[in-house]
Amino acid sequence: MFAARGLAVSMSVFVIVYGLLSLAVCFSWGNIWRYSQRRSARWIANLLFALRMAPLAAAAGITVALTVPSFLWLEPRAIDEPMGGLALVLSLCGAALGTLGVLNMAMAVRRASRAISLWTHAAQPVKATGALPVLRISRPVPALVTAGIVHPRILLSGAAESALTAGELQAAIKHEVAHVQRRDNLKRLLLRLVPFPGMGGLEAAWAEAAEMAADEAAVSNPAQALDLAAALIKLSRLAPACSTAGLTAALVHSHGAASAMNARIERLIAWNDGRNRPLRKYSPWYGLAAAAATVAVFSVTYSQLLVHVHTATEWLVR
Repeated sequence: MFAARGLAVSMSVFVIVYGLLSLAVCFSWGNIWRYSQRRSARWIANLLFALRMAPLAAAAGITVALTVPSFLWLEPRAIDEPMGGLALVLSLCGAALGTLGVLNMAMAVRRASRAISLWTHAAQPVKATGALPVLRISRPVPALVTAGIVHPRILLSGAAESALTAGELQAAIKHEVAHVQRRDNLKRLLLRLVPFPGMGGLEAAWAEAAEMAADEAAVSNPAQALDLAAALIKLSRLAPACSTAGLTAALVHSHGAASAMNARIERLIAWNDGRNRPLRKYSPWYGLAAAAATVAVFSVTYSQLLVHVHTATEWLVR
């Protein structure tokens, strides 16, 4: 009974924190995104992904660091009292939420595995100078895509290889390499773990920013930017009906809005060397100082904080 009550309380706190923070993100991300438009695409993509994952991280951290220790330390083990209906409902919601997230991830991995297996049937390696293997596939679509998380590789259709010039192909491959370096396929998988209604706009904005961030990483001068813009135009005409698996990063996505593609092309055509400046680097000592200050505050107030958390969670059990 003690373990069941502890599990119910922990799941209830997780659901409450996750739900409230997810609602806050739903209502605030648009304004945050608009205020950050002067930043680089890489910075915006990192910000949007952090906002999307923040409810899960905060809910898990509060549950593990506060709720569970407070229950184990302060809850009498010999007490025998009925479980409150609210705690039961919330714990069931938490179980359903976790199950849905895991199923979403499993289904996404299964769909991607089937699609990649179909695409790579009779694929042939292409000589490439980069660290990632490049495979030529016989199917016309997808024209160019990065598949895989643990062992990523670039899939290039023969039609795309014929349509692109050497410079355009190099720029397009560098775009896909940037997706691998940023672990965008892994991020797409993690997004399946955190389902919540109303997050579609945020996820679409992140996907668009991730493509622009890969564009920024792939070019370093106006000539390369024009090559990549030309590759975008050619591949969008080559495979306008291309639909890629959910855990792959393609240079051209059919499910993306035409306005997003036009925005990418316009950014590349208007490229200037100042836009691709590296992000300002901060000394790691700032992070260490902040972490030390956080640990110091928690070490002083942790026991009192656990008491307050236990008092609050008692209301859920009754």
